[in-house]
Amino acid sequence: MKAIKTYEHKKILVLGLAKSGVSAAALLHKLGAFVTVNDSKPLSENPEAQGLLEQGIKVVCGSHPIELMDEGFELVVKNPGIPYYNPMIQKAEEYGIPVITEVELAYQISEAPLVAITGTNGKTTTTTLIFEMLEASKKHPLIAGNIGTVASTVAQKATEENTIVIELSSFQLMGIGTFRPKIAVITNLYDAHLDYHGSRAEYFAAKALITKNQTEEDYLIVNADQEDVLKIARDSKAQIVPFSTNEVLNSGAYVDNGWICFNGEQIMETKDIVLPGKHNLENILSAVAAVLLSGADQEAIIKVLTTFVGVRHRLQYVGNIAGRKFYNDSKATNILATENALAAFEEPIVLLAGGLDRGNSFNQLIPSLKNVKVLITFGETAEKVGQAGYEAGIKTILRVDNVEKAVPVAFQYSVPGDVILLSPACASWDQYKTFEVRGDMFIEAVHKLR
Repeated sequence: MKAIKTYEHKKILVLGLAKSGVSAAALLHKLGAFVTVNDSKPLSENPEAQGLLEQGIKVVCGSHPIELMDEGFELVVKNPGIPYYNPMIQKAEEYGIPVITEVELAYQISEAPLVAITGTNGKTTTTTLIFEMLEASKKHPLIAGNIGTVASTVAQKATEENTIVIELSSFQLMGIGTFRPKIAVITNLYDAHLDYHGSRAEYFAAKALITKNQTEEDYLIVNADQEDVLKIARDSKAQIVPFSTNEVLNSGAYVDNGWICFNGEQIMETKDIVLPGKHNLENILSAVAAVLLSGADQEAIIKVLTTFVGVRHRLQYVGNIAGRKFYNDSKATNILATENALAAFEEPIVLLAGGLDRGNSFNQLIPSLKNVKVLITFGETAEKVGQAGYEAGIKTILRVDNVEKAVPVAFQYSVPGDVILLSPACASWDQYKTFEVRGDMFIEAVHKLR
């Protein structure tokens, strides 16, 4: 960890706790700052805040009093989920107080170079693949960000021998200042989080911040199949490394005659990859580019891609029971994610779908249901999803109470050679606290069939 003096004797407000706020507050305290923490949860119900109080850090809990902003803070470190229209943030901007997120702190203290991954879909899978490939190459990677430990915690332990592989959201990127990854990856861009950003343009602009401080000594890996991503690349000072699943490129990562290639060199045959789906092929290509630029071994790449079955809840292979393959894609909380999952298989599919009703129809999903032989629905959208299945010509459509009850029904209506796929196309909050809980219920129900 770099012993920086930047924050020594400075008054800093950490706004919002959770893991990132706790880490930022403790780090800044260690760096000699006068830290105040403000969190909406009452102190009596807030063990994180109590722990910081025991370290000698000032804690204000139970509300966000606007008068707190009159105490002369020189910096605000905010939780990424707090929007910029929050009155506390607006007051900070009115007073000219810089507002950052804790990933900026992580960069400032890190002795290790950073490989940073952002995009709309595929971030977690890509981040995990990069980490696993570097690990297999004995490059001593550390994983951080949304996928693992808080970045500013990881950075305190990192040395020059490590590489920090970090997944970044648009929320985190909006709070950077000097943050500069050695290698940045933009997996893809689609409309998302518009309630936070206000517009598609603002969301894309937030994602573009990943390359804001890169120079010609750095690399930006981009999806060459998406014009919106290429627009960002054209404004970057970094060396551009494209990847494509649709065409053979002059450089970068691509597929040529059934082989994954990088800069004209064959890496491995696509038929040997365990992870299914064209969307995962995008993730694989970007990961291969990132790790080869980081000095990974070809043998390590092949080892990972012939054994890696997916990140939990993201088209995760659960197992084979009586000839049926079970996949957990509970993270598919929107229609696009379920379209990608369905496109990953050529076998007949028994699809389990449904969840929170956000008022949309599922007509967009109809063309992707061509391989679905049985549709089992649940949750608030059960009827709507079932209607889409009916219009797609699916003959067997069944409604059950929940995911747990859907699994044995799916097994009953399937035959050897079928894929049984949980890919809900909806958020989980109507029945489950998180998509992880929903996915775990699916996995548990599958194990009960054994």
